[in-house]
Amino acid sequence: MITYNAEGVKMPNIKKRFTTKWIKAVAATYGRKVGEIGYMFVDDESILQTNREYLGHDYYTDIITFDYDEGDVINGDLVISLDTIRTNAEKYGKNYDEELHRVIIHGILHLCGINDKGPGEREIMEANENKALQLLKELKEANN
Repeated sequence: MITYNAEGVKMPNIKKRFTTKWIKAVAATYGRKVGEIGYMFVDDESILQTNREYLGHDYYTDIITFDYDEGDVINGDLVISLDTIRTNAEKYGKNYDEELHRVIIHGILHLCGINDKGPGEREIMEANENKALQLLKELKEANN
Protein backbone atom coordinates (compact mmCIF):
# COMPACT_ATOMS: atom_id res chain seq x y z
CA MET A 1 0.00 0.00 0.00
CA ILE A 2 1.22 3.48 -0.83
CA THR A 3 0.09 6.44 1.24
CA TYR A 4 0.47 10.14 0.46
CA ASN A 5 0.42 12.77 3.21
CA ALA A 6 1.40 16.40 3.61
CA GLU A 7 2.59 18.20 6.71
CA GLY A 8 2.88 22.00 6.77
CA VAL A 9 2.34 22.22 3.00
CA LYS A 10 -0.56 21.84 0.61
CA MET A 11 -0.84 18.31 -0.81
CA PRO A 12 0.62 18.36 -4.32
CA ASN A 13 -1.82 17.88 -7.17
CA ILE A 14 -0.99 14.28 -8.05
CA LYS A 15 -3.38 11.56 -9.15
CA LYS A 16 -2.78 9.11 -6.31
CA ARG A 17 -4.22 5.96 -7.93
CA PHE A 18 -2.41 6.61 -11.18
CA THR A 19 0.87 7.47 -9.40
CA THR A 20 0.58 4.26 -7.37
CA LYS A 21 0.06 2.23 -10.56
CA TRP A 22 3.15 3.88 -12.08
CA ILE A 23 5.27 3.23 -8.97
CA LYS A 24 4.26 -0.44 -8.96
CA ALA A 25 5.09 -0.73 -12.67
CA VAL A 26 8.53 0.82 -12.14
CA ALA A 27 9.27 -1.46 -9.15
CA ALA A 28 8.22 -4.48 -11.24
CA THR A 29 10.83 -3.62 -13.89
CA TYR A 30 13.44 -4.26 -11.15
CA GLY A 31 11.77 -7.51 -10.07
CA ARG A 32 10.38 -5.87 -6.93
CA LYS A 33 6.92 -5.72 -5.38
CA VAL A 34 5.55 -2.75 -3.46
CA GLY A 35 4.84 -3.31 0.23
CA GLU A 36 4.30 -0.36 2.55
CA ILE A 37 5.45 2.97 1.08
CA GLY A 38 4.68 6.24 2.86
CA TYR A 39 5.19 9.60 1.16
CA MET A 40 5.31 12.70 3.34
CA PHE A 41 5.39 16.04 1.57
CA VAL A 42 6.93 18.80 3.69
CA ASP A 43 8.62 22.21 3.48
CA ASP A 44 12.35 22.97 3.50
CA GLU A 45 12.57 23.53 7.26
CA SER A 46 10.98 20.15 8.00
CA ILE A 47 13.28 18.25 5.66
CA LEU A 48 16.31 20.08 7.08
CA GLN A 49 15.23 19.05 10.59
CA THR A 50 14.74 15.43 9.43
CA ASN A 51 18.12 15.45 7.70
CA ARG A 52 19.84 16.71 10.86
CA GLU A 53 17.98 14.41 13.26
CA TYR A 54 18.19 11.11 11.37
CA LEU A 55 21.20 11.44 9.07
CA GLY A 56 23.41 14.03 10.80
CA HIS A 57 23.42 16.17 7.62
CA ASP A 58 23.07 19.94 7.89
CA TYR A 59 21.66 20.81 4.47
CA TYR A 60 18.45 21.03 2.50
CA THR A 61 17.57 18.23 0.09
CA ASP A 62 14.66 17.28 -2.12
CA ILE A 63 14.11 13.78 -0.72
CA ILE A 64 15.15 11.53 2.14
CA THR A 65 14.47 7.82 1.74
CA PHE A 66 14.15 5.52 4.73
CA ASP A 67 14.55 1.95 3.47
CA TYR A 68 12.75 -0.92 5.22
CA ASP A 69 12.98 -3.45 2.36
CA GLU A 70 12.36 -7.13 2.96
CA GLY A 71 13.65 -9.35 0.16
CA ASP A 72 12.03 -8.43 -3.12
CA VAL A 73 9.36 -6.29 -1.39
CA ILE A 74 10.15 -2.59 -1.16
CA ASN A 75 9.06 -0.77 1.97
CA GLY A 76 10.00 2.70 3.09
CA ASP A 77 9.18 6.22 4.13
CA LEU A 78 9.97 8.99 1.68
CA VAL A 79 10.11 12.58 2.89
CA ILE A 80 9.94 15.13 0.06
CA SER A 81 10.45 18.90 0.28
CA LEU A 82 8.08 20.65 -2.10
CA ASP A 83 10.06 23.88 -1.57
CA THR A 84 13.26 22.28 -2.88
CA ILE A 85 11.39 20.69 -5.80
CA ARG A 86 10.09 24.13 -6.79
CA THR A 87 13.57 25.66 -6.42
CA ASN A 88 15.20 22.88 -8.45
CA ALA A 89 12.55 23.06 -11.18
CA GLU A 90 13.29 26.77 -11.59
CA LYS A 91 17.06 26.28 -11.30
CA TYR A 92 17.16 23.56 -13.97
CA GLY A 93 14.42 24.99 -16.20
CA LYS A 94 12.11 22.02 -15.61
CA ASN A 95 8.36 21.77 -15.29
CA TYR A 96 7.32 21.55 -11.60
CA ASP A 97 5.17 18.43 -12.12
CA GLU A 98 7.97 16.64 -13.97
CA GLU A 99 10.44 17.49 -11.21
CA LEU A 100 7.93 16.31 -8.58
CA HIS A 101 7.49 12.97 -10.38
CA ARG A 102 11.27 12.65 -10.84
CA VAL A 103 11.73 12.97 -7.07
CA ILE A 104 8.78 10.68 -6.29
CA ILE A 105 10.38 7.93 -8.39
CA HIS A 106 13.93 8.75 -7.20
CA GLY A 107 13.05 7.38 -3.76
CA ILE A 108 11.53 4.24 -5.28
CA LEU A 109 14.69 3.68 -7.33
CA HIS A 110 16.72 3.91 -4.10
CA LEU A 111 14.45 1.25 -2.60
CA CYS A 112 15.08 -0.87 -5.71
CA GLY A 113 18.81 -0.71 -5.01
CA ILE A 114 20.00 2.14 -7.22
CA ASN A 115 22.43 4.53 -5.53
CA ASP A 116 23.62 7.99 -6.52
CA LYS A 117 26.50 8.90 -4.20
CA GLY A 118 29.46 6.96 -5.64
CA PRO A 119 31.50 7.54 -8.81
CA GLY A 120 29.28 7.28 -11.91
CA GLU A 121 26.19 6.42 -9.85
CA ARG A 122 24.48 9.80 -10.36
CA GLU A 123 24.42 9.20 -14.13
CA ILE A 124 22.99 5.71 -13.62
CA MET A 125 20.29 7.11 -11.32
CA GLU A 126 19.44 9.85 -13.80
CA ALA A 127 19.14 7.34 -16.66
CA ASN A 128 16.79 5.22 -14.54
CA GLU A 129 14.75 8.29 -13.57
CA ASN A 130 14.40 9.19 -17.25
CA LYS A 131 13.33 5.63 -18.08
CA ALA A 132 10.69 5.76 -15.32
CA LEU A 133 9.44 9.17 -16.50
CA GLN A 134 9.12 7.77 -20.02
CA LEU A 135 7.02 4.91 -18.62
CA LEU A 136 4.83 7.50 -16.86
CA LYS A 137 4.32 9.30 -20.15
CA GLU A 138 3.41 6.03 -21.89
CA LEU A 139 0.94 5.10 -19.14
CA LYS A 140 -0.69 8.54 -19.41
CA GLU A 141 -1.03 8.17 -23.19
CA ALA A 142 -2.53 4.69 -22.79
CA ASN A 143 -5.07 6.07 -20.30
CA ASN A 144 -6.26 8.81 -22.67
